[in-house]
Amino acid sequence: MSMAATYRLGARLFWRDKSMVFASVVTPVGLAVGMPALMRNVTSDGVASATHIFQGTLALLLAITAFMNVAVALAARRDQLVLKRLRTTRLTDAQILTGQIAGTATQTVAVIVLCTLAVHLLADVPLPANPLAFATVTIAGSAVSSLLGAAYTAAIPRAELAAAFTTPVFLVAGVSAGAMGSIPLPSWLRPALDLLPTTAVVNAVRTGDLVVPLLILAGWTLAGLAAIRLWFRWEPRRSSSWL
Repeated sequence: MSMAATYRLGARLFWRDKSMVFASVVTPVGLAVGMPALMRNVTSDGVASATHIFQGTLALLLAITAFMNVAVALAARRDQLVLKRLRTTRLTDAQILTGQIAGTATQTVAVIVLCTLAVHLLADVPLPANPLAFATVTIAGSAVSSLLGAAYTAAIPRAELAAAFTTPVFLVAGVSAGAMGSIPLPSWLRPALDLLPTTAVVNAVRTGDLVVPLLILAGWTLAGLAAIRLWFRWEPRRSSSWL
């Protein structure tokens, strides 16, 4: 089995799971397209509001389709001993995880492209002025969010709790990027939220500045790799006294 095979295996298992497809594709696409379309029709500055909301919903797409998706999937495959069985093949640990992360990141980029075209047609949201910069930051953000989702599985005790453990990440990502409207936040909190990988992607799309966001994403990449190396579990916990 090659790394490409693990990539295809992850994609096949994902698209066969109807609940996973609904939660990590249908729901975020509905939010990312529906909210801008609504704002386009109910506000006086319709296109501007729709554009701002859509840019914020990129954080939701990254949080759900990338981070939550890979965290839930890997937690389930860990508990089902799929990961343990894959380690008995000639694949290295890095190849197993890279195949899963790459598959999730690819799906996320595809969803972002689909939503970008949909809101342009349905809500008159302008297409990115710099397509190359947009592609760079969304691909990087998708990859980093997927990597962090894999690392986060260490905090998930068992697969059935994965959704509950990842939901706070989705909420924080949405609030910090303004995807849920203007929510008053303490002034001291904003600088911290701007360091989130999802917020970094949104800020890059809104301002066109790639330097700082890519540096933030690079820092999160190092943190994610370190967390996987130190804490990633390939098998379920044998016992737990509080669960």
